[in-house]
Amino acid sequence: MNLSNSIAQMILDMLKQNDSAEIQRNELAQTLGCVPSQINYVISSRFTPEQGYIVESRRGGGGYIRISRVKIDRNSMFMHVVNSVGSSIDEKTCRAHILNMANDRLFDVQTARLLLAATSDICLKPVPPDIKNNVRASIFKQMLITLI
Repeated sequence: MNLSNSIAQMILDMLKQNDSAEIQRNELAQTLGCVPSQINYVISSRFTPEQGYIVESRRGGGGYIRISRVKIDRNSMFMHVVNSVGSSIDEKTCRAHILNMANDRLFDVQTARLLLAATSDICLKPVPPDIKNNVRASIFKQMLITLI
């Protein structure tokens, strides 16, 4: 497991114990033997509002970073994703949304596989490149709305 995965897993383990994880960046970096900026990178890339997290920080000597999991019901989460997608989405971002929702158990593995297949570049190969991401967004949003 690489360092970023270890940091993310440690934070996820903290979140499993409580509704939020409060960390001191320097202490966590020292524990894991990395630089504090590595902690920042993991938090900014893996604990985003789009992934269902709220991150608060306080600077200074007694500073901390608090990460909380947003708790909303399934249908509200689907509508949040639908609204955040807009009119265009690339395959990588769409895949991240689907995997995050599957990890949150908003739908089963088979549904996740169907969503991934329907929004894949392979499936959209016949679509002209200039509208491919628009078509993907439309398909993805309609499939989510159908699941509500």
